[in-house]
Amino acid sequence: MATVTGPDFIALQVRDVDAAAAFYETHLGLRRAPASPPGAVVFATVPVPFAVRTPLPGVDLDAAAPRPGAGVALWLHADDAQQLHDHLTGAGVSILSAPVDGPFGRTFTFADPDGYAVTIHDRA
Repeated sequence: MATVTGPDFIALQVRDVDAAAAFYETHLGLRRAPASPPGAVVFATVPVPFAVRTPLPGVDLDAAAPRPGAGVALWLHADDAQQLHDHLTGAGVSILSAPVDGPFGRTFTFADPDGYAVTIHDRA
């Protein structure tokens, strides 16, 4: 039997790929990978590539309740979670849980423009 070695690619289905990509570039500092498939923007994140893409047929993001991706925990690493939190707060981004210190360093969760809950932590 084949063995799965772990996550290898993460993509969020979004309403507007250009707007979502701009959000992640402007507010999180992500940089685009050299190539992306049609209908998607792939970022040069490590160790796992992260992307935003057009929804697959039959996916209705407006019908997702309470928000898209409910039940999935998406965590991204930052070098300074508090500084990123302060930037996002200043930009009017919805903070779902305030910063706290825990086993993964400083962590907080925000809602991206499509409503996905994204947790940031700063301990590698």
